[in-house]
Amino acid sequence: RLDSTQGDPFDYVGSVGYEKRVGQANHLYMDLVIIALAALLTSWLTLISGFGLGTLLLPVFALFFELEVAIALTAVVHVLNNMFKFGLLGRWVDRKTVLWFGVPGILGAFFGVRLLQGLSALEPWFANDSITVDPLQSVIGLLMIFFALTELYPNLKSFRFERRYLAVGGVLSGFFGGLSGHPGAIRSLFLIKAGLSKEGYIATGVAIALLVDFTRIPMYLTKMPSNLMSDNWLPVVLATGSAFVGAVVGKRMMKKITLRSVQILVGVMMIGIGFGLILGLI
Repeated sequence: RLDSTQGDPFDYVGSVGYEKRVGQANHLYMDLVIIALAALLTSWLTLISGFGLGTLLLPVFALFFELEVAIALTAVVHVLNNMFKFGLLGRWVDRKTVLWFGVPGILGAFFGVRLLQGLSALEPWFANDSITVDPLQSVIGLLMIFFALTELYPNLKSFRFERRYLAVGGVLSGFFGGLSGHPGAIRSLFLIKAGLSKEGYIATGVAIALLVDFTRIPMYLTKMPSNLMSDNWLPVVLATGSAFVGAVVGKRMMKKITLRSVQILVGVMMIGIGFGLILGLI
């Protein structure tokens, strides 16, 4: 797994041979390239679809870090990217929707993080030399599949939530944001029926996501080592910078790509990632 405390692999000394050091360096750099490219792609997709960045970036970080650490690092990239998106799209935010949906989301995020911490303390259900299946991965994988199906199943998409249920949707979205880091599916089910323009839908979703991020990140970090960020600053910086680029590209393409086509693409990807988590492959 990636460990930024190692520094430059070419600086290793001792009995490690030159070829081995070159191989370690290439492996580290390839890991960083994968993280950067994944962040760029997912930021582009999520900006024009309304889904949260953590939905697709979390599994990438989980390939290189323990799941609890991956969730925390993804959340940090997520909040920085959302702050950048807010600067690009803030003028389209619907303040009333943020009040009725986002504020209740703070409460939901608190309880979601508490459940996450409880699940992470449970023993794995199955483990061998190749895979490990534990309750936390299984729950997150199931949630990804469920929320993806709500986007892909036409009958569910035809159902409309009235605006009076925005507070309920906010609590649910915040709860799953705190638990698994992907509140976008629940948020979409409510906001896409709220009568917002495409720009207003995306901008309002970003503002709501920021409220959830500001709630869950301090709770994550209190359960993590104090040197978490200092030891892993490089992948966080690369992922954040790449996500910024993806956000700029996505903003320019908002009027050129239909929202529905992107939702289908993201939904299919979520299903694949969900099964990977359930089976212990991610």
